[in-house]
Amino acid sequence: MSDIEKLPVQLKQLGLRTCAQIFEEEANKAAKVGLSYTAFLSKLVDEEIAAKVDRSINARIAKAHFPMIRSLEEFDFTFQPSLSAARIRELGELGFLGRAENIILVGRPGVGKTHLAISLGLRACQDRKRVLFISAIDLLDDLLAAEVSRQLGKSIEIFGRLNLLIIDELGYTPMDGHRANLLFQLVSYLYTRVSMVVTTNLSFDHWGTMFGGDEVIASAILDRLLHHSHVFLIAGPSYRMKDKVTQTLAETGVSGQDMP
Repeated sequence: MSDIEKLPVQLKQLGLRTCAQIFEEEANKAAKVGLSYTAFLSKLVDEEIAAKVDRSINARIAKAHFPMIRSLEEFDFTFQPSLSAARIRELGELGFLGRAENIILVGRPGVGKTHLAISLGLRACQDRKRVLFISAIDLLDDLLAAEVSRQLGKSIEIFGRLNLLIIDELGYTPMDGHRANLLFQLVSYLYTRVSMVVTTNLSFDHWGTMFGGDEVIASAILDRLLHHSHVFLIAGPSYRMKDKVTQTLAETGVSGQDMP
């Protein structure tokens, strides 16, 4: 077996799959331009590292369980003038993760809360952080199932290994006192340990109704979420309604200027 045949096998045995795929092409390029052996090797190593980073990021994105992929660059801040683009972009630098600070996004359905939460989570994955996106309903069901199987403590500790936990749609469905207590246990454990991004449709003075009228537990959860937090009250219109109106106008041939 010639060297050109052995090298791909040997590189794969070493776990250098990208080098195995590209070395022959890169070797031909290096020969044409007279690249030194050191420069050629450096090029192969750079490509291998880049590929490993890409695989690591993609794996983290998959483990995060985002329902869709959304980026900060895609968010239309001009449609939500009440939202500070500068503050959101600063949070996109991820300094809040190192300080275990939380982000609370409050607003009615369709204003972009989930988009922003996903985009911040995506940034964290790209920075090779451990992220999980989960709806409030699924989170509470998971905690309840863990308690039934006597694994609640272990389950909460697993959440504690994350860098960022995103809880989506808190408040859309009322919860009983037992589920409220489970959420309190989780939030208390993560407090000062793990950053949380929470999206909710309820203003804070209505959180008692979310927890079955238990103002005490609502206050206790809010106290821990808000102590080190960035709160955004998004008062703008719904993106989904905007898109629906645009689609309807296009289908009917009516322009926005023609509307009364």
